[in-house]
Amino acid sequence: MVREALAALLGLEDDIEVVAQVARGDEVLDAARATALDVALLDIEMPGMTGLDAAALLRRELPGLKVVILTTFGRPGYLRRAMESGADAFLVKDAPASQLADAVRRVLRGERVIDPTLAAAALAEGANPLTDRERAVLTASADGSTNAELARKLHLSHGTVRNYLSTAIQKTGARNRAEAVRIARDKGWL
Repeated sequence: MVREALAALLGLEDDIEVVAQVARGDEVLDAARATALDVALLDIEMPGMTGLDAAALLRRELPGLKVVILTTFGRPGYLRRAMESGADAFLVKDAPASQLADAVRRVLRGERVIDPTLAAAALAEGANPLTDRERAVLTASADGSTNAELARKLHLSHGTVRNYLSTAIQKTGARNRAEAVRIARDKGWL
């Protein structure tokens, strides 16, 4: 419903044409290739593949395509990850619809567009302290897997998993892995 409403709003603009809509992140690349898009509008949370992963894939496969992330998750960590994945714009869904159309126009002119309040918060918070491997182990642990199960899933030794979890718990200031997962998700680090 939200996707269709956004498409309808953008379709009202004289200079913007919506040429494709997909419900899943793993359908984005095929749709972009089939329709020769100029701009892809993605959400962070998408089934099949996150919008952040889809943005990185689009940047790698179609480097000229502009990517706008529009999300309810206005967290500094998500903003940083979106920019690292190659997004050209990052807006929160509670922004006025006119800002979205303006962002599309601006990224087509080569500008980066970032919600200013979120940009200030991201600068104040600093970078994600977790390494890629710590994020992977912490994410995998969210389902309650034991260290031994994580080691098998991630093809790591039991001690290595324990060390990554311990470091991630310390860096997040958590008391345990469940709290570390929650904190890291709340900050947009996972």
